[in-house]
Amino acid sequence: MKLSNNKILITGGASGIGLGLTERFIQENNTVIICGRRESVLKDVAAQFPSLITKVCDLSNEAERIELFTWVAKNHSDLNVLVNNAGVQQWMGFDDADFFQRAKAEIITNIEAPIHLMSLFINLKSLDTIINVTSGLSFAPFAKIPVYSATKAFFRSFTLSARHLLKSKNIEVIEMIPPALNTDLGGKGLHNAAPPVSDFVESIFEQLKEGKKELTFGTSETRANASQEELRNYFNMTNQ
Repeated sequence: MKLSNNKILITGGASGIGLGLTERFIQENNTVIICGRRESVLKDVAAQFPSLITKVCDLSNEAERIELFTWVAKNHSDLNVLVNNAGVQQWMGFDDADFFQRAKAEIITNIEAPIHLMSLFINLKSLDTIINVTSGLSFAPFAKIPVYSATKAFFRSFTLSARHLLKSKNIEVIEMIPPALNTDLGGKGLHNAAPPVSDFVESIFEQLKEGKKELTFGTSETRANASQEELRNYFNMTNQ
């Protein structure tokens, strides 16, 4: 992937990893579009980055995903990079009365939405790169976030297949595999002890420069290279 002179759509680009990527891609002389549910948050980010383009979109809504693609195809038909970053993380268990409803919400946002977007955006003749954000939990789940962990394992598997399937269309598929980072994913304060997003983004861009297709950092790098026995041990350690 070239690192400058792209037009990039980043889902969930107004906070966390998405915001870190937004800032860095703008610094690298790219045109960046971000989408999210909350217009006020999008406006706050746009105030920091005058060149930023924003679009309100609830990715959990199929009709709004289609409207997003239609808007991009009409107004930004030269868009060449799709970053599937938006995600929902729910800390929960089977004893929660609303467990299944919350599980469905995670599955829609973390699996259905990015797959749908990919199926839409590959119809853009200009599209040449898709970046899917998965997780180090793709390799060994954390039981307190059971559905999130499973959705990321699914999305990693799907990304591997998509990389193969889209070769004939000359679309590069890159997997970004973050560990826990200091963001509000899952709730405020849960990841305060984790590494900052800025360190992660710096590492990611170095790996992009090297042409890597799987981008890891910290514990996600360790897990990506672990044996099955090491992953079992990791699971047992983190889920005591």
